[in-house]
Amino acid sequence: MAGRNCNSLSTGVLESAKFIYENADDVTISQETCKSAARSIYNSMQKKSYSTDTWSSNLLNPKTKDASAVDWIFLVDLLNFSFWSDVDPADTGKSESNRFTVNWEGKGWTGYWSLCALVNRALAEGIPITTPTFWNNTQQCSDELLEYVFRSDTLECVPLLSERIACLREAGKVLTEKFEGSFINCVKQADGSAVALVQLIVENLLCFKDEAEYKGRSVKIYKRAQILVSGIYSESADIWACFNQQSYGYFRDIDQISMFADYRVPQILHNLGCLQYSDALTSHIRNLQVIPNGDPREIELRGCSIWSVEMIKSEILKAHPEAKINSILLDFYLWDTAKELQSIAAVSDSIPCHRTRSIFY
Repeated sequence: MAGRNCNSLSTGVLESAKFIYENADDVTISQETCKSAARSIYNSMQKKSYSTDTWSSNLLNPKTKDASAVDWIFLVDLLNFSFWSDVDPADTGKSESNRFTVNWEGKGWTGYWSLCALVNRALAEGIPITTPTFWNNTQQCSDELLEYVFRSDTLECVPLLSERIACLREAGKVLTEKFEGSFINCVKQADGSAVALVQLIVENLLCFKDEAEYKGRSVKIYKRAQILVSGIYSESADIWACFNQQSYGYFRDIDQISMFADYRVPQILHNLGCLQYSDALTSHIRNLQVIPNGDPREIELRGCSIWSVEMIKSEILKAHPEAKINSILLDFYLWDTAKELQSIAAVSDSIPCHRTRSIFY
C-alpha cells in the first residue's frame, strides 16, 4: 500500500450517494433548506468553537494517545451498531426505560456510550477485551465470557449479541493472520491515506463491507469503516480526532470521508427540513415499523443523508472559503445536536429514528 498515489483513490461513497439522491423515490433533499441550515449550523459551530478537540472530553474515551488507544478505538467501532431499543419506543435514551444499560463509574450508560462503558468495565475486570488475538482464542475468549462482557444492568439485553460475537471472531482471525494481531498495522499500511485505509478495512473485513444493491447498481455507504478512520465527535471513538491529526491519526485526504449514515443523523436532517419523506415512508417510520436492511427506502434514507450533508458543506465553504469544515465535523455537530434534543425530550413531535437492525450502523 505504501507509495500508492492515493489522490486518485475514492471510497465510492459520495458517488453512490449522488446516484441514490438522483434516483430516490421516497426521500428528497430540499436544496433551499440546506442553504439556510448551512448558515445556522456554521454560526452555531463558530459560537461553540466546535472542533474535534471535544472528542476526548467524555470520561469513557481513552486518554492516552498511543497504540492501546487504537486497539480500543478499533474494538468500539467494530461493535458500534444498532443500539436503538425495543423497550424504549419514545426513544428517551434513559436507563429508567429499562433499555440496554451498563452501569459504570456511578452512572447508567445507554446507546453508544453503553458500549464504551462495557469495554472499560471488562478491562477493569482484567479481561483483555481490546486485544484482537484474544478474540481469536475461543478457549480463553469463549462465547460465555463474551456474553458476560456484554451483560446488561437492566431488563433489555444488548441487541444482536450473536452478530457482535461473530464480528469479534472475524476481526480477531483476520488481524491475527494478516496484520500481526493489531489494527495499528492496518493504519501503517494505509500510509497516511484515509481512503486507502477505508478500502483496506472493507476488503479484509466483511463485517465492515456496508454495500447494497440499488436500482441495478452496487452502492457503498461504509458507515463504520469511515467512522473507524475519521470518527464521531460525541457518539464514536476515532483515530483522527483522538490523535489530533498527528502520528497514527494523520491522513492527508481526510476531507474525502463523508458523513456517517446511521439512524440518528437522518432524523435531525429531517427535523431541520433538509430531508423530506414520502407520506408512505413517514407513516411507516412514525408507526415504528422496521425497515429491513437493504430495503430501497433504507438506502435512500442513508444515501440522501450523505448527499444532504455534502450540500450543507458546499454552502458553508462557498460563504466561508477559509472555514476548516469537512463532512466529519458536520456529522459530529448533527449527531451531537440530535442527542441533545433527545436528552431533553425536545423531539417528541418530530419523526422518530428509522428502525433497521443491522451490523452496519
